[in-house]
Parts: sequence; structure tokens; C-alpha cells
Amino acid sequence: MKIKLNRLNDDFLFECINDQGNSILLDNTTLPGAKGVSPMQAVLMAVAGCSGIDLVSILKKQRQQIDTFFAEVEGERVQVDEAKPFKSIKVKFFLEGEIDPKKAKKAGELSFEKYCSVSKTLEPNVEIAYEVSVNGII
Repeated sequence: MKIKLNRLNDDFLFECINDQGNSILLDNTTLPGAKGVSPMQAVLMAVAGCSGIDLVSILKKQRQQIDTFFAEVEGERVQVDEAKPFKSIKVKFFLEGEIDPKKAKKAGELSFEKYCSVSKTLEPNVEIAYEVSVNGII
């Protein structure tokens, strides 16, 4: 796996490009007019995206009908010397459709305990919690 990073302006706007040519913009979001996400926001997005792929994949294999799928992610940071790494991350998944809640909860468990490479990369330094809501029921 390889990523290329290009600086796009005289400040902090970077384009990150993967091997397939897909890209995201990173920027210093503490400054006005930022045109990308911060690297730390990208970490939260990566946790949600990685486990989201796991959940959808598992549920599709179980022939569950997902009509709506979204997640909300919150990260708590702590000061360590000059850096502010994540102390904890909480991911909340919201699914709607013809989905067995037990299967959805099991898919979440499998993702975070076995499959999600992003959350596994962050452990054990970051406490990661999650919940799965199906049709409004947690």
C-alpha cells in the first residue's frame, strides 16, 4: 500500500492520492477557509469507513436488506507532551431496513473485535466503543 501526498497551495492544503488515483484533501482546519479535513478527522473517518465496510459486507452475506446506513463518530483527545492523540473513540451506527438486530450487533462485534484494521491499529492506545442501532432501537 502506498499513498502520495502533494501540497496544493502555499499553506497547508494537501491532496493524498492512493494507487487507484482516488484522493482526499487534508488541511489545517484550525485556520479559516480550510478546504479539506484535518488528519485527525481523517482518522475518525477511517475508523467509521473500515468498520462500515465490515458491517455492510457481513450483513449482505446474511441477506439483510439495508435501506439506510450512516455512522456518527466522536473522538476524545488528550494532551501528551506537544501532541493531542485520541484517548477514546465512540462509533454509533444507524441502520434501517429489513435487518435482524442480533445479526447487526454481531456484525459490529466482529468488526471491532476481529476485522477492522484501522481500529486494531489504534489499539491498545485508544479505547474504542461502538453501538449499533437498527430501525431506531439500540
